[in-house]
Amino acid sequence: MAHGDVIIRFNDVSFQYSTNKPILTEASFSVRENSKVTIMGQNGAGKSTIFQLITGELKPDKGEINILNGASIGIALQVMPAEYVGLTVKEFFESTFDNKKHDIDRDIARVLEVVNLSVPTQWTVGDLSGGQQARLLLAHALIHEPDILLLDEPTNNLDTQGIDHLIAFLLGYEKTVIVISHDAAFLNLFTDGVLHLDVYSKKVDWYVGDYYVVVEEIQAQVAREQRQNAQLKKNIIDRKQKVNQFSHKGGKMRRLASKLKDEIAEDEENMVTVRREDKTIAPFVIPVQEFSGAVAHLNEVTIIQDGAPRDKEVNIDIRKGEILRITGPNGIGKTTLLKALASEAHTGMVINEGARVGYYRQDFSGLDFEQTPFEALQQVMFEGSDQDVYAAAAHFLLRGDSLHTPIGSLSEGQKGLLSYARFVLQQPVLLILDEPTNHINFRHLPVIAQSLNNYDGAIIVVSHDDEFVDQLDVDSTLNLDKLFK
Repeated sequence: MAHGDVIIRFNDVSFQYSTNKPILTEASFSVRENSKVTIMGQNGAGKSTIFQLITGELKPDKGEINILNGASIGIALQVMPAEYVGLTVKEFFESTFDNKKHDIDRDIARVLEVVNLSVPTQWTVGDLSGGQQARLLLAHALIHEPDILLLDEPTNNLDTQGIDHLIAFLLGYEKTVIVISHDAAFLNLFTDGVLHLDVYSKKVDWYVGDYYVVVEEIQAQVAREQRQNAQLKKNIIDRKQKVNQFSHKGGKMRRLASKLKDEIAEDEENMVTVRREDKTIAPFVIPVQEFSGAVAHLNEVTIIQDGAPRDKEVNIDIRKGEILRITGPNGIGKTTLLKALASEAHTGMVINEGARVGYYRQDFSGLDFEQTPFEALQQVMFEGSDQDVYAAAAHFLLRGDSLHTPIGSLSEGQKGLLSYARFVLQQPVLLILDEPTNHINFRHLPVIAQSLNNYDGAIIVVSHDDEFVDQLDVDSTLNLDKLFK
């Protein structure tokens, strides 16, 4: 597809939040019409901030942002905002229009077909699964057919079929698409350019090519910069030694020392800031509550089929040291089942008395966004001191200001790491994990998988991330779809 005029241009844009923490420094780049662009960078580099600057939700401190005259913008958020949860699907779409739209039913049907979602429009948004809500958010952005489509982690909560459908749509969408995602395989199928944000230099670099080509190019650039700096450091050390030798002598030797000092200053100026990737969390241990016998027993499951609940008897013991995976397509009721199990509202499962349960919710609704991470960790700690809270938080890269600001101001990735830090302090005997890779940087996932494998308690997991699940020592799988056939 041919690219057109420049539709977005950042000219020397600088931005920082009220905490005086710079996010961007004199960032300049442009995006052309019809291009498919990925934004990549470390946690906190400003990927979501770029989106907010494009939409006008944030204003730059310096520089200019120009959007092609008349270009409309649609953004698909990664998490359903709380104010929409109580609306019906139809009301959710109506909220995008300033005035009543008489043919909205037709438009809703069109965008729901585009995202491969079939739900009655009188259903409540909060009753939909995480995957269905993810498709709904995309449809919400598409209903106006925006010239610029912004997607933030669009594959979160989507099953394989949903991801395939999204890829096909993006390839055929003849307008500009900018995507933030950690899903490398997904990105590589449609990306033709990458904006790389660096959290350390606050700069933005533009690369042309598919995702894997760009990643290799960045790695090669890092290697070149490291070699250059290594040679410059060697030269600086050698010259400083000679300066120390010559500066105390007279005549030509002193003049030579002065020249060497100038060369040292030039080499120090030529040192480059080598790109650094996100720090990966270190291996961790989730202590397990002392407990004897089966942790829980599942004797019945409920699914949603054709909009109605259906029950099926099962006979599954949940024991320490075992991992049970629950599978099924979006909308069948996996999240609803896990929510009921965790709250012990599901009569088909009995959690033995006294068992502590750790619950990873895919939308982090179990966290109080008004609390600070420190308070959230204190709240669940089984035993220990404030030092244990600080240690657990630091292990999951939550330090300094981020530990004492409201959870609502954290990135989604930080909220995910906070959830794992809570498990460490809670010391549960049962973990219920609903899409536990959502929003987590891919570098952390092998560490998390290994820690879950080493966990001596019981685990019930729902995940569409097959690559992650393949790293787990799953003992049994409960396929809800096949169970009712």
